[in-house]
Amino acid sequence: MTIELKKLTKRFGALTAVDAIDLAVGDGEVLCLLGPSGCGKTTTLRMVAGLEYATEGEVILGGKRVNDLAPRDRNVAMSFQFYALYPSLTVAENLAFPLHADSLGKSEIEARVKQISDTLQLNDILNRTPGQLAEGEKQRVAVGRSIIRDPQCFLFDEPLSRLDVQLREEMRGEIKAVLQGLSKPTVIVTHDQLEALTMADRIAVMRDGRIEQVDTPHNVFTSPTNLFVAGFIGTPQMNLLPATLTGSDGGGKAEFTIDGGQSMTIEIDPRIGELQPGARVTLGIRPRNLEISSDPAEDGISTKIDIVEPMGAETLAHLSDGRHDLRLVTDWRVPLTEGAQVHTRFPPGATHIFTENEQVLRTT
Repeated sequence: MTIELKKLTKRFGALTAVDAIDLAVGDGEVLCLLGPSGCGKTTTLRMVAGLEYATEGEVILGGKRVNDLAPRDRNVAMSFQFYALYPSLTVAENLAFPLHADSLGKSEIEARVKQISDTLQLNDILNRTPGQLAEGEKQRVAVGRSIIRDPQCFLFDEPLSRLDVQLREEMRGEIKAVLQGLSKPTVIVTHDQLEALTMADRIAVMRDGRIEQVDTPHNVFTSPTNLFVAGFIGTPQMNLLPATLTGSDGGGKAEFTIDGGQSMTIEIDPRIGELQPGARVTLGIRPRNLEISSDPAEDGISTKIDIVEPMGAETLAHLSDGRHDLRLVTDWRVPLTEGAQVHTRFPPGATHIFTENEQVLRTT
């Protein structure tokens, strides 16, 4: 079973909410649609479910075009941000409710309810109503009701957005374990990058109705294809510095002048030779890759520490060169003093170079 979207488009009047996207989700794969609010994630999910009809393009489930099928005929399970549990029914009755439409016998329904309650650890609350449940329990019931019918694919819309931090962490692991055991194609919509990075086999990053990059969580984080993905993925956010290429040796090094005056020479990908001196670029480096140097270094710039934020095993420092803000994450034992001058280094292999059209040239 697979999910395939071909040139899928949705317009609301003059607004193009989803713009000709192509996407495939393999059998047993978990794919996260990740992006800021309003980028088209939920609209895409609703078109797969049949809750919105596509303006153009195709939705193909298991090799069959389903554009003209009603939601009930697509055999998909969708779990919403709001749990939508029946308040007057017990947990067991909420779980069993979707099975009645399939005309299953009482013993079969009871067997499936038991199986799901065992999987999601619901046995102790089967006789309670939703009003007697904690938020995490409600979420597990909603997930259970989605998967109990054995649909051909699963669709989750912001499944953890209403939970607190601790419950989110617990539920991420629980849902991931359940999905791995079901071996069905799954699409999860989220604006929370931590959810996407921890739960997905692949991530599709969306912006303004288009897909910017589809790749594994590791590759999306370490090898963003453009400036938007680089800035959107990662906490703290990647440092992005506007600069001008002032020269290169045609091989392993290039010199850049940061807007504001400081210059540095860093090791780069030989493809930087595609750019001419004077080209405008953006230099990107993750806060955990930025290094502190005891002395000024040619492959870095000098900054002042504005704020120091202890984070347990690590420390987050907010730096400034007088014009640009940078973030640096380092071991908690490294002494950092607010107001002090520090020198930074952009080590080899850690810097991304984005051209004026926001595409990436990677360092070695």
